Amino acid sequence: MSPTYDQIRAAMLAKRPISLSYHGYTRKVCAHVIGLKNGREQVLTFQYGGGSSSGLPPGGQWRCMPVGGIGNVQVLDEPWKTGVTTHQETQTCVDQVDVELWIDASGKPYVKSA
Repeated sequence: MSPTYDQIRAAMLAKRPISLSYHGYTRKVCAHVIGLKNGREQVLTFQYGGGSSSGLPPGGQWRCMPVGGIGNVQVLDEPWKTGVTTHQETQTCVDQVDVELWIDASGKPYVKSA
């Protein structure tokens, strides 16, 4: 796997948010699923801060991103965040899951698969 993939995966296992650059914008995200889609590294994130060409709605938004387009990954010392759906719906971003984080009843992330 790529160094960027490994950085995101490590942040997920530590249950930490990250800052990254994607399409010219710095974004604050919590990665929920990482793996492959049609053989390409992909990550499903919940973006809660930063910018985007389409804007960011209040409360944040789920984003699926190819890892190859991501740069400048930095682990943040901030609380974990997730969307209202708490990632209970079936995701289609990644078809070969490596690591997946879920949210328990108290709102804390836990590793479902690794």
